[in-house]
Amino acid sequence: MELMGIHHLTAVSSRIRENYQFYTTVMGLRLVKRSVNQDDVSAYHLFYSGDRRGVPGNDLTFFDWDIPREERGTRSITRTYLRVHGESALSWWADWLRDKGVKQNPIENIDGRATLLFEDPEGQRLALVDDGGRGDAHEAWERSVVPAENQIRGQGPIMISVPELRYTDMVLTTVMSMRQVRQYAHPENAKHTVYVYEMGPGGPHAELHVAVQPELPVAQLGAGGVHHVAFRTPNETEYHEWIQRIQSYRIPNSGEVDRYWFCSLYFREPNGILFEIATDEPGFAVDEDPESLGEKIVLAPFLEPRRAEIVANLKPLD
Repeated sequence: MELMGIHHLTAVSSRIRENYQFYTTVMGLRLVKRSVNQDDVSAYHLFYSGDRRGVPGNDLTFFDWDIPREERGTRSITRTYLRVHGESALSWWADWLRDKGVKQNPIENIDGRATLLFEDPEGQRLALVDDGGRGDAHEAWERSVVPAENQIRGQGPIMISVPELRYTDMVLTTVMSMRQVRQYAHPENAKHTVYVYEMGPGGPHAELHVAVQPELPVAQLGAGGVHHVAFRTPNETEYHEWIQRIQSYRIPNSGEVDRYWFCSLYFREPNGILFEIATDEPGFAVDEDPESLGEKIVLAPFLEPRRAEIVANLKPLD
């Protein structure tokens, strides 16, 4: 039983209208699900995808919370990598982001891959990485502002920061069946080492990068920060096996959580970073026509009786 890669990553925005504009009109992503945080229905939960179908492995999602900016540090998720195909695509992005006034670094080789580091307007740390054509097949979105050959092809590696590796390594390898395969110097501070863990088939869509940074303060979650990372499991059968496995190690966890579009299991690794295991099934098309994903507010069935109240409290996006 192995995890298949990154399912989605959920970050935090305090300026959700600007967030929507940036990720659709600058990053060229499709808003594939316009919903609310099921645990806090006063806040949007927006799902953006580089794939027109919004299939797992593509989703970058945001909670809409009115909170201060993140205080950066360790015990946190520190950078989200997104995949593109080819160095020509990276060069296109460097020009495009520069024209849009986006803060960025020069293209550089990081962990053997051409990579472009940058930040969104709230300081969300992102990167575009040449995936060499690896990863699930990408279906371009014809209405994106980005040409099909340069579009984001899905989630790449996720980087986390911990002050000590030992106990996180035990959870990743012994509990979650990941493999530590290599290490490299941190691109922003060469004295820090980043350890690469693969899951499932491996490759840039199925990696977790763990930076060991003991001298950093503990991060405080806020706007521009990341709430959690979710890993893929294909179906409910394996999902229930993961629940049994996590519980067998006596790791505190959420138990089964039905998000309607997927099932979730939440737990924290030893440094307090929130992990989720989520199913590929049933997917976002279970309650919307694939051609009109994200065009209206959709709620999980258990929230539908409260639709009028919930929608009335949401901010307009468009």
